[in-house]
Amino acid sequence: MTRTELEHVIRAAGAIAESDELIIIGSQAILGSFLDPPEELISSMEVDLYPIPEVEQADLIDGSIGEGSPFHDTFGYYAHGVGPETAVLPRHWKDRLVVISNANTRRVNGYCLHPVDIAASKLAAGRERDIEYVRVLKKKKLIEIEQTRNILQTELPAEVAQRITALLDSL
Repeated sequence: MTRTELEHVIRAAGAIAESDELIIIGSQAILGSFLDPPEELISSMEVDLYPIPEVEQADLIDGSIGEGSPFHDTFGYYAHGVGPETAVLPRHWKDRLVVISNANTRRVNGYCLHPVDIAASKLAAGRERDIEYVRVLKKKKLIEIEQTRNILQTELPAEVAQRITALLDSL
């Protein structure tokens, strides 16, 4: 997925949900921080997002421009309407959001997770593909390891922090 494609999804999802604000929580949120991230990080054609404040409109987005929709068939990428509970995130993740808002989004604000928060969410999920995603973030120096470790240890419940900090250290 490219930044332009993400902007298209933001524009379409905002129109469908009649919302000027969306939270992008999946792997494609990396496009908020980096215009040209490594290919391994943007290979998914799915944008996990939800509108705010009417989170329940995520189902409408999913049904309208989700997987298997005419939008997906036409463009090759799609939105996956999710809820805030989809991702385990550090306490202050909202303070680090990176906004995409321009003419291509028709001024709909797409608030993308910061790379550190993407890493936390991926490590908490613990799937092999998520761990590999964080491995690339670390290898390409797109996250600062000490900052990430500090956020994990101070902004997550202790048992979660311990488990995912160990995963981060093992990469």
